[in-house]
Formats: sequence, C-alpha cells, structure tokens
Amino acid sequence: MSMAKAVVTGTVYRAPEKRFTQNNVAVSDFVLNIGEKEEVLVRVISKRNALDDIVAAMNKGDRVLVEGRLQTAIVKTEDGSEKRIYEIDANSIEKLGENAAAPANTNFSTEEIVKFESDDFSNELISEDEIPF
Repeated sequence: MSMAKAVVTGTVYRAPEKRFTQNNVAVSDFVLNIGEKEEVLVRVISKRNALDDIVAAMNKGDRVLVEGRLQTAIVKTEDGSEKRIYEIDANSIEKLGENAAAPANTNFSTEEIVKFESDDFSNELISEDEIPF
C-alpha cells in the first residue's frame, strides 16, 4: 500500500544488494536506520537505473538522504504473528557527509520508471533477526 511521499535521512544498516526480477529488471535494496536513539528500520528499494551508481557506492554505516514513496506491508512471522514493514520506493538518493558525491540525476524518462509487482520481493523483506524489537 502506497502511503505518501517521504524524505528521510539515516544510516545504512544493511549494505545494498542488487537482484533481478523475473523480467530481468534490476532492483537494488538496502535497509536504512532512521532512528536517532532507537533503531527504526526502513527498507529502501531502488528500481531506477539513474540511481545504480550511488547505490553501488554505498556501504554499511554511510549517512544518506532518501526521497520516495512510503509503502507498508504486513507479513507473517514464523510464530504466526503479523508484523508491519515500512519500505520506501526511492526516487532520489544522496550520500551525506565528507565523502558525498554530487546528487544523482532525478529526471527520469518513462522507460526508467518500472512497474514493480509487490510480490517480487515479498519473501525478501527484512528478516526477523535484523529487527531489534
């Protein structure tokens, strides 16, 4: 379910991974900790080719700013309870701090905006051992 536009800053909690859908579309994802005193984890999904370079240059612990569409999903845990997961479908990503590069170009053509089927990564959501609560 798409909620609203979100702009967040945080620390990369889990380094980016690049996978491919059944239609051979590249999708990168990473986990961002947006909490200051407590860990608040948000999964960031990048389906735009223009963001590949900046996502590939990110490492665990980097500070980043992400702008995109906030989405929620409810998944069942191994014990049968339900858990809400927060995700951002990124439109732009900027690395913050000393080693920050120039922001990625955010002018996308219609070919770069890919329709994403919600079940492509449904089994790849944040695993139980990565969530501290």
